[in-house]
Amino acid sequence: MTIGMAGMGRMGANMARRLRKAQMEVVAYNRTPAVTQALARETGLTAAASLADMVARLTAPRLVWLMLPSGQVTEEAVEELAVLLGRGDVLVDGGNSFYKDSLRRAQKLSERGIQFVDAGVSGGIWGLAEGYCLMVGGAKEALGRVEPYLRVLAPSADTGWLHCGPVGSGHFVKMVHNGIEYGMMESLAEGLSLLAARKDFDLDLGAVAELWRHGSVVRSWLLDLTTDFLRADQRLGEVEPYVSDSGEGRWTALEAVELGVPAPVMSLALMMRFASQGANDYTAKLLAMMRKGFGGHAVREEGPQ
Repeated sequence: MTIGMAGMGRMGANMARRLRKAQMEVVAYNRTPAVTQALARETGLTAAASLADMVARLTAPRLVWLMLPSGQVTEEAVEELAVLLGRGDVLVDGGNSFYKDSLRRAQKLSERGIQFVDAGVSGGIWGLAEGYCLMVGGAKEALGRVEPYLRVLAPSADTGWLHCGPVGSGHFVKMVHNGIEYGMMESLAEGLSLLAARKDFDLDLGAVAELWRHGSVVRSWLLDLTTDFLRADQRLGEVEPYVSDSGEGRWTALEAVELGVPAPVMSLALMMRFASQGANDYTAKLLAMMRKGFGGHAVREEGPQ
């Protein structure tokens, strides 16, 4: 059994490593050839020079798994593979693509007899050792081809992966998963910030977080990770208060609006990320000037930039 994998970033490379540890044959492509060449020396996988070269090294019916950034990069790869692959082949998109894009891509590929599978992948840098959580959508026939790889990539053969439903369902479930992640992270951050603000108690946040890890209803992997860095440094003095947001957080909030499902926690968590990026700065200036206008309150002036 051989799988073609395109996109050897942090996630894709570690997924390839996990497959190779299970003695599964991998033909890998990355736009930076040195990356795949180094992986080939490390793991014994086969390095391909291009998508076309990767496909040529596979035996029909072929299986190709993409681990690429969502958006134009994935779109271009799917368009190229639509020509390179043929009837009976399976293409898996394991990136964080918008589920409606997956529905559209599946329809276009089906016209050429190519089956499409959308796989939401969670696990980050820990997936190599711990396994990945895989949320998969697609036809049962296509899933049958992909299942042996899911069993290796997941934490165990029977846990950590799920055929969620038809095409689009995998990326839809992953989208909502990330929205929940936003809310959980924001809640933990707010609570710990409240503790830090009570200076007279001189609380050891690392010790509190460690306490909560045992028997508490808020124990979680996110809390485990938070405990680790708070033990080392709870002041976080060198960390810039800037939090990026992924497309999936935005898509989740928009989907809640479209479906008319109230999702205030996830939506507000997204808004807080926008605020950390400076998007709230002009709003705050307007508020300060309004307050000055009706109440004569002083306005702080910004220092030199």
